[in-house]
Amino acid sequence: MASTVTSESPGTPVSSRPGYGQLLRTRGAWTFLLPGFAARQPFAMLTISIVLLVQHTTGSYGAAGAVAAVTGVSLALFAPFTGRLADRHGQRAVLLPGVLLHTLAGLSLTALALSDAPLWALFVAAVPTGASVPQIGPMVRARWGVKLQDSPLMTTAAAFESVTDELTFVFGPLLATALCTAVDPAAGLLTEAALTLVGGLLFAAQRGTQPAVGADAGVDGHARVKHASALSVPGVRVLIVAFLGIGAVFGGMQVSLAAFSESIGEPGLNGVLYGTFAAGNMLSGVVCGAIAWKVAPRRRLVVAYGALGLAASGLWAAQSVVVLAGVGLLVGVCIAPALITGYTLVDGLVPAGARTEAFTWLTGAVALGQAAAVMVAGQMEDRLWDGAGFLVPMGGTLLALATLVTLRSRLSPRVVSRTVARGVGHRVPVAVD
Repeated sequence: MASTVTSESPGTPVSSRPGYGQLLRTRGAWTFLLPGFAARQPFAMLTISIVLLVQHTTGSYGAAGAVAAVTGVSLALFAPFTGRLADRHGQRAVLLPGVLLHTLAGLSLTALALSDAPLWALFVAAVPTGASVPQIGPMVRARWGVKLQDSPLMTTAAAFESVTDELTFVFGPLLATALCTAVDPAAGLLTEAALTLVGGLLFAAQRGTQPAVGADAGVDGHARVKHASALSVPGVRVLIVAFLGIGAVFGGMQVSLAAFSESIGEPGLNGVLYGTFAAGNMLSGVVCGAIAWKVAPRRRLVVAYGALGLAASGLWAAQSVVVLAGVGLLVGVCIAPALITGYTLVDGLVPAGARTEAFTWLTGAVALGQAAAVMVAGQMEDRLWDGAGFLVPMGGTLLALATLVTLRSRLSPRVVSRTVARGVGHRVPVAVD
């Protein structure tokens, strides 16, 4: 005789209103949060460190941007493969060789740049540098999934991770720029490689919180369900398109804000304008995670993305610093709910054994969208009128929104119903949808 059973999420106190305090009291969370924050910091330093170093050695921003773009595309293409390996063999097994490879690749790229190597050699070195970037953010999110399972704190955790990502992208570029300008043009990339090595090894050492390999083992502990790629889930493919649009916002904003600041003779305003955009993202993320949502995630994503597309559509029309800062702030405010809800949906769409891969597909989509937007916006700024690059965030988000609205039915959570036999071979109880 069989019976269906449910359980509360392990290590998580029950509360009707989830919050950050409750989230951070989750048993064992700090053991992966602190090393995870240190290990993901270098990721935000990589692009700007490459740009500043290559521009110094070649004298060309075009060459520097091209090398950085190769790194970003390589990251986007290889990140899901890394995530799938982590799901199959464990995060530690992937991290240890990964951080060593990335450190060596970063040092090789630095040496080639300083030795005035031809541009093609820099492109070659950029491929393994991007491909080996440790996917710390997706791995941390996967660990939250293990800790929280079907808890309402999952939305709070997604918001917390979004804010953490934004913090790294505020402090990382500042640190890299300071090192490259005040110490040495190579100091940023060298520091990025060293921090990746140390932070990655510290994170890999936290074995107790990593997702178990073979989470879908059978009742007897021997039979296992074949691992399917997260990309086989229709909802993940829809989310990838949505995150490509978000990447287009990041890339288009970076280039277009710099071009706008240069066009008015105030290049120093670029940091202020982008900081305003990032601040809106962070503040919105904090608020989003503190709300006890009663609206279904699928509906929240469509509404949030619609607001993002509308806000991004106003960028190209801004003609003054004040107006552009206000619209940029609004765009930042709209990004966080879309990102957070997208990551939250993964928990219901993807089996536990494929979540790290799913998160890396989304992270890679942002990186790929950003790399493409940087190149397209740069060409539009050079060949068309000042501010033409702002059409890239608008076009990217509106195309993604159309896809999201058309295919929103594919974002419905998978139906799970598991039974356990009484008396022998009991599985760990799981929540039943």
